[in-house]
Amino acid sequence: MRALSEKVTGIAPSATLAISDKAREMQRKGLKVISLSIGEPDFDTPAHIKEACTRALMRGETHYAPSNGIPELLAAIAEKTRSENRFSCTSSQVLVTCGAKDAIYDAATAVLNPGEEAIILDPSWVSYEPCVLLAGGRPVHHPLHEKTFQVTDDVLEKITAKTKMVIVNSPSNPSGAVLDLVSLRLIADLCEDYDLLAISDEIYEKLVYGKEHFSLASLGDMEERTITINGFSKAYAMTGWRLGWAVAPQPIITQMSKVQQHSISHPTTFAMYGGVAALTGDQACVETMRKEFNRRRDYLVQELLLMGFEVAPADGAFYAYVKTGGDDIATAERWLEAGHVAVTPGSAFNTPGWQRLSYATSLEQLREAVLRIRRLS
Repeated sequence: MRALSEKVTGIAPSATLAISDKAREMQRKGLKVISLSIGEPDFDTPAHIKEACTRALMRGETHYAPSNGIPELLAAIAEKTRSENRFSCTSSQVLVTCGAKDAIYDAATAVLNPGEEAIILDPSWVSYEPCVLLAGGRPVHHPLHEKTFQVTDDVLEKITAKTKMVIVNSPSNPSGAVLDLVSLRLIADLCEDYDLLAISDEIYEKLVYGKEHFSLASLGDMEERTITINGFSKAYAMTGWRLGWAVAPQPIITQMSKVQQHSISHPTTFAMYGGVAALTGDQACVETMRKEFNRRRDYLVQELLLMGFEVAPADGAFYAYVKTGGDDIATAERWLEAGHVAVTPGSAFNTPGWQRLSYATSLEQLREAVLRIRRLS
């Protein structure tokens, strides 16, 4: 057999999925593993969303749809963007995708030319770098402040003649940190001064605790430079629906749409009607889940601090990012094999010596996980 694609063979599999797969295999063998490794709400999708999808399925919404998404969903996303994210948006500036991850891939592919650089702020979600590499670009990593997890002025040192894009994620996966206005304005100034684009991944925007979420595109003229990524997975407990979106200037959406047309065509037709119900229906379900996540966060972070761990500012998402030091992969393996607690090592997020613990599981499970970790510490 001839050699396979070097571009793909040089990319590592998803570390978060690898850990969760190993935990599931141990569970299948009868071991009582507590998985804090995957970013998936443990709630069911709210009933009114499922009902809207079911009605669409039963009335025959099972055929091809417009590649960018059904008009009703495009309009709902545009209205949500204008009212909640506070920047202008029309339906023609929206692309509905097969999850937020698909939107990031489409954006990188549509924007980056071979060899052009994308600055990634660390700790960073596992798929940013592979999306840049698959697009032919070059990832350039820059660490956030080690205590505050905010953007630092020395990011300027990473700018070269080949820099094309900055990738921003707030609230953050894996740290849970929320970028403040100072950090976001620094990124905005960077983009304006050096004529850069930005991907702003805001998938966790509705899961914020005691802070305020700001959209990068709402600052200055950043709506002309920003590809805002969002979706239904986290806020509405719709991970398996694979439904997300991107909002961007029309020329960028046009190119992203081409990528989608020649890959997935469009997301599942009847699922998109569930998305309409999610955005236009009662939002009390989102607040109920957010409050429960906040209750779990308060418990887990306090317990980790009592054990002597350093914890990143957990102001959003549903993760506690814990500094354990040393070989984080070996620590994660020990916690899994000896303690039967699955977490994701920080090396997966370009920050060795840390562990990501997801509190998207019951408080009962979290209490047991804390007991097991304490025994191993």
